Amino acid sequence: MLNTVSYDGPDTTPLLIAHGLYGSARNWGVIAKRLSATRPVVAVDMRNHGTSPWFETHSYPDMAADLAEVIGQPMDVLGHSMGGKAAMVLALQHPEKVNRLVVVDIAPVTYTHTQMGPLEAMRGVDLSSLTSRADAKEQLGDLEPGVSDFLLQSLDIKEKCWRLNLDVLANEMDKIIGFPEISGQFDGPVLFLSGADSDYVQREHRDRIKTLFPQAKFAKIPGAGHWLHAEKPRECEAAIATFLS
Repeated sequence: MLNTVSYDGPDTTPLLIAHGLYGSARNWGVIAKRLSATRPVVAVDMRNHGTSPWFETHSYPDMAADLAEVIGQPMDVLGHSMGGKAAMVLALQHPEKVNRLVVVDIAPVTYTHTQMGPLEAMRGVDLSSLTSRADAKEQLGDLEPGVSDFLLQSLDIKEKCWRLNLDVLANEMDKIIGFPEISGQFDGPVLFLSGADSDYVQREHRDRIKTLFPQAKFAKIPGAGHWLHAEKPRECEAAIATFLS
């Protein structure tokens, strides 16, 4: 069972939040807390992330099954990036468990880029010699702006370890950047929320999206990239709240 962080709210349809690659439930803490003003919110650590169990696989059907275990009554479900793909598979394979779906800056397609750069940077940190996060940040080297700080949220300085199963994530990277062959449709309401400065959800992806999610609607957050929940948290939260209400 995945580790969960719960935020109490009024007795309405709960919201489940699934984070992206190299993240954790805490990445969505600020938005989850604000959204809990109108509903209960549950954020999860995905498998091989945070304090959730480690497994030898990291496929989207596996991640979707993990989310299905967390859900009792039907919930609204939000997923970002890797978590968005897992949420889409969940909705397609277990539509009875999903009320509304929010997919944040990802499409149900295979991408050609790799996410091995940050992983190799984490592998390059000498954990045994660490004395501070600043030391770890320096060892991570020259990553894209904001990425080092994001990765450091998964570093346990006291235990001198990453709360990420780096070996399995590396071995399963082709599955992570891919999307499984899957049939069926989810006929419930779906919002594809993207950063206007991100290139993850392209216009040419819309036919595939509409095939799987006929009710899909699209919105963009101006001035935001792939990590729109960190870059524009208020705007992101407002768009999510409007859709869910």
